[in-house]
Amino acid sequence: MLLNGNRHVSNLKKSIDNENAEMIVLAVATEADINELDSFEDRKEFLLDIGLREPGSSVLIKKAYNLLNLQTYFTVGKKEVRAWTIEKGMTAQQSAGVIHSDFEKGFIRAETISYEDFINCNGSNNAKTMGKLRLEGKDYLVKDGDILL
Repeated sequence: MLLNGNRHVSNLKKSIDNENAEMIVLAVATEADINELDSFEDRKEFLLDIGLREPGSSVLIKKAYNLLNLQTYFTVGKKEVRAWTIEKGMTAQQSAGVIHSDFEKGFIRAETISYEDFINCNGSNNAKTMGKLRLEGKDYLVKDGDILL
């Protein structure tokens, strides 16, 4: 029932079969249980036990971003990591403007690492050493999950 819903969910799915619509099923009590767990490991184990890969709230956020044509890029520094929401198709220069208009005006280039490379290399220093850090100019189309420095 958790993964597919109940008869009401089935009826709703049938009613939108011919629509250009998408539906996700959220078990609100289960989402609350997930959020009450203290550690990432506990959440991951709980999700596996109930047959889910990720919380429904994460699925909802991803679907909403996609519907709204949005994506995220990151800035990483010694003191903080920030996520910035941008429209899909924005250039590096336009994306810099989301942080501050002066950054967009004075933009020349950004050191860029894909999220996958950042994780696989265990950070930007190793990514640079392994040749995964790239210099991208004003017209570079930022990809979801990119890390721009």
